[in-house]
Amino acid sequence: MVWSVSALINAVSDALAARFSACTIRGEVSGFSRASSGHCYLSLKDAQGGAALIRCAMFRRAASLLDFAPADGQLVEVRGRLAVYEPRGELQFVIESMQRAGAGALFEQFLKLKARLEAEGLFDAERKRALPHFPRRVGVVTSLAAAALHDVLTALSRRAPHVEVVVYPCLVQGADAPATIVNAIQAAARRAEVDVLIVCRGGGSLEDLWSFNDERVVRAIVASPLPVLCGVGHETDVSLADFAADVRAPTPTAAAELVSPTQEEGLALLAAVASVMERRMGRVLDTQAQVLDHAALRLTRPMDNIRRHAHRLSLLQQRMASQVLQYAPRQRQRCDEGSTRLQRAVGVTLAQRHHRLMSLEERMRALDPRQVLARGYAWLSDDRGVPITTASALSAGQQVRAELVDGQATATLSSVTLNPRSER
Repeated sequence: MVWSVSALINAVSDALAARFSACTIRGEVSGFSRASSGHCYLSLKDAQGGAALIRCAMFRRAASLLDFAPADGQLVEVRGRLAVYEPRGELQFVIESMQRAGAGALFEQFLKLKARLEAEGLFDAERKRALPHFPRRVGVVTSLAAAALHDVLTALSRRAPHVEVVVYPCLVQGADAPATIVNAIQAAARRAEVDVLIVCRGGGSLEDLWSFNDERVVRAIVASPLPVLCGVGHETDVSLADFAADVRAPTPTAAAELVSPTQEEGLALLAAVASVMERRMGRVLDTQAQVLDHAALRLTRPMDNIRRHAHRLSLLQQRMASQVLQYAPRQRQRCDEGSTRLQRAVGVTLAQRHHRLMSLEERMRALDPRQVLARGYAWLSDDRGVPITTASALSAGQQVRAELVDGQATATLSSVTLNPRSER
């Protein structure tokens, strides 16, 4: 029997519907999206990290009964049936109901890593830096083949065509992506040729964006000396790189808009500044013009200044003459008083000096040797004039000279007798 493609697919679909008409699956949500029609599409994979994955469809009627918003990484239990999507011949699970069963393994890993890095302070608001208002050169870390790069370049060329763009290429998905992202960020920091760095990629499932949850990427963003703006995924996608970056943008296009004020905004700001400067310069010129006018008026009437200064000089001359007339009698009186005090002090000093001189004279007179000789004493000396003070210095027949109060006498000793006490 030869089957047509559609017949075979229909037969397989009927067999699956009969064999798996109703079953319940537990798995981790991945790649969840909601179409404008209200239908939801997602994939379920094993929560233990296995490679098995099945595509699912949830039509609008079943989606309207959900009491929560499904998100990538959530662990859910779904009830439905297996079917084959005929246009592509793909196996899919049609969900009739869904309920939460806890966080998925990948999402749980995300939360644990986030808590640990947050405890280290890598996500603190205090370390966040402001983006430059008017960057001259912007760096972009992303894949050369990514649609995000096209979005960023388009937004920059539209809003600020004068801004230069430097691309640091890297992988944005897969096992090797984190290392290349880190290398690109470090290269931008090392080359120091841009004012701000955009790290971006398009949307995807939690697995697709997992490279931006890698701890190495987070630490590289934190260590970057350049301000980092992260625009990873769509508006609902959140990565650890978003928490580590200085600013988070919901999309790559929004990231480009955040770092590039439009040309119109810049021109409007310049016009406002020019207007303020013009007003201030006008006020300065008006003030200086008034100063110049006053100076010109003073120059046109120089005799007024001369008369004013002459009058002032006359007043000063009168004050000086008056001061001299008042000053001379006072100084003369002070001189007379000083002379009187000086004469009195000289008289007292002379009297004190005379009294002391008389006292010294009396003391000198009392010490005069002639006063001693007047009381009957004589001063003996040998023929050389050396005073003789002891009898032991004399000998019989020696000539001595005697100094008396009224003259001198020379004598020859006939004998010398020592005092018995002196002999001992």
